[in-house]
Amino acid sequence: MWISYLVPVVLLIMLLAASIRILPEYKRGVVFFLGRFQRVMGPGLLFIIPAVQRMQVVDLRVITMDVPEQDVISQDNVTVRVNAVLYFRVVDPEKAIIQVEHYVNATSQLAQTTLRSVLGKHELDEMLSERDKLNKDIQEIIDSSAEGWGIKVANVEIKHVDLDESMIRAIARQAEAERERRAKVIHAEGELQASKKLVEAANVMSENSAALQLRYLQTMSDMSNKNASTIFFPLPMDVMQAFRDMGEYRKPPAPPRSD
Repeated sequence: MWISYLVPVVLLIMLLAASIRILPEYKRGVVFFLGRFQRVMGPGLLFIIPAVQRMQVVDLRVITMDVPEQDVISQDNVTVRVNAVLYFRVVDPEKAIIQVEHYVNATSQLAQTTLRSVLGKHELDEMLSERDKLNKDIQEIIDSSAEGWGIKVANVEIKHVDLDESMIRAIARQAEAERERRAKVIHAEGELQASKKLVEAANVMSENSAALQLRYLQTMSDMSNKNASTIFFPLPMDVMQAFRDMGEYRKPPAPPRSD
């Protein structure tokens, strides 16, 4: 007779076990009642009526997704392979379940198409030097498109921009030419500054004869320190002028002309 009481008790226990759900803090349950959306439940201890209610669990933590490598043709007709990493999370569990099927897969496909579309509008130099700007543009486009799915895109980072060997060599030649151009510009600027300083020094020496004499003495000292068979002695111009004046003084006066 006790068996007749045991069967309902066992059935009740099994029904309660099937009805109890426990969700952690980072998960939510989207509950449907006879196929229609009822509410979002969790976290904690939940009770679901079997065969009448159905619950789908959504994780609210940030999801890290690797965007597969994409072949991109840049605006200057260079083919590159680009991959990225996407960080997103669900902010509205109801939309993530009702508005889209498999929101993770949908977000991945959206990221791939957006990556090709955005990078295809830029040149190769911009892909290599302006990644922060490109990351922001891609993040804004994906975020605005996935907002209707209850998804918030936190960040997008371009990981690698792979080039073929011929393009790598061309970029290396371009960088070398740029370095040579800068070296020539710096050398020309140095020559210009040196010429200006020489002009200033010549002006100072022309105004002060003592400075010119000191420069002569310094030149003689520098020449004497070297092993040279010939030594030049620079003479100041005023000494040469003195010799010319003395020559003019010793000349006999010209005879008077007879008319």
